[in-house]
Amino acid sequence: MNLLENIREGLRSVQANLLRSVLTALIVAIGITSLVGILTAIDGIEASVNESLQSLGVNTFDIRSKMNRGQNRGGVTEKVFPPLKMNEAFRFIDQFKIPSTISLSAEITQIAEVKRLSKKTNPNVFVAGINEDYMAIKGLEVEKGRNFSQVETQYGSQVAVIGYKIFTTLYGDKENPVGTEINFSGAQFRVIGVLKEKGQLSDNNYDNMVFIPIIKGNQMAKGRGLDYELTVGIGDPTQMEYAMGEATGVMRSIRRDRPGAINSFELEKSETLAQELESITAGLRFGGFGIGFITLLGASIALMNIMLVSVTERTREIGVRKALGATPKRIRQQFLIEAIVVCLLGGIAGVLLGTAIGNGMSRLMNIKIFVMPWMWMFVGLLVCVLVGVLAGSYPARKASKLDPIESLRFE
Repeated sequence: MNLLENIREGLRSVQANLLRSVLTALIVAIGITSLVGILTAIDGIEASVNESLQSLGVNTFDIRSKMNRGQNRGGVTEKVFPPLKMNEAFRFIDQFKIPSTISLSAEITQIAEVKRLSKKTNPNVFVAGINEDYMAIKGLEVEKGRNFSQVETQYGSQVAVIGYKIFTTLYGDKENPVGTEINFSGAQFRVIGVLKEKGQLSDNNYDNMVFIPIIKGNQMAKGRGLDYELTVGIGDPTQMEYAMGEATGVMRSIRRDRPGAINSFELEKSETLAQELESITAGLRFGGFGIGFITLLGASIALMNIMLVSVTERTREIGVRKALGATPKRIRQQFLIEAIVVCLLGGIAGVLLGTAIGNGMSRLMNIKIFVMPWMWMFVGLLVCVLVGVLAGSYPARKASKLDPIESLRFE
């Protein structure tokens, strides 16, 4: 009896015990469905975010004032570096020649109370001064109105872009805020735009923020030094290290740092959205594997039990095969193939269901990208073969050790 005949015999055995085989395959299919479905949905989310990142086209690094910590652990006083100034930030924007988008921002206050007519917000509104490139770098979309123009930024016009929460607090559903006036911190501003709602998943609570031109923000500080931050977005990720080196040289020249001295500013590569997503999806993948493993463990136990019953039921058949010359190796092969065939039938069904369910979950999250998870399909089928081998090994070994004479006497 060769390998091909064993495969045929395995398929005939599955067909002869169809209901039992289908129920066992369904257990395997549920495990593979949960595994492939979750991983397909995660791939869909990643593909959507990566597409958004490609349209944004930036990888960023930040330049900010160096944090002065006072004394180190040895009691030696560290050098205190002057904070980054607004004119230094503007000089950097002018002198940095690598193709990039550069945003400049500074916190004005976190306790502003924004008023309009008889309505007002809670005194917890974050007001920030920004330039016209800040929105693009941070991935913020203006839902109504427009962003700041370069002229408004340069001349410090009294205009503002408000977050979605500010809009819902101060305006009715049918009111158009563009062109209206709001007041905060003793100054009046004309609203030119409203940001699209970001929700609580954003790093900053952009919905509860008001943005004004950076020059106007500096004027409102009234001599108080602001903490300015530059964010440089590079379109070509392969140029990131080179761009960071050039930025360091330009800023050292502007700040007049002596050769050999440490930087008087901090330069830090920002964690990209793709990296943040990877840290989240890694946990989701781990959870998906965990759910699939538990289900497949139950399926393997059920399959082993069924194969042991099959060995008992077919004792006389095994005796006949051995009497006709079948070796223990061929008997083991036959029962292993039966176990693998049942698992593969469940695996194929699970892969198809998992792909459909995973893409369906993506659609529910308004992700319109269809993902065909070829890698997870292959992994799922490989897991099925592994489960079949593990679940079928002991019953196959037991069958191969049966005494042919005693088997022929079995009723």
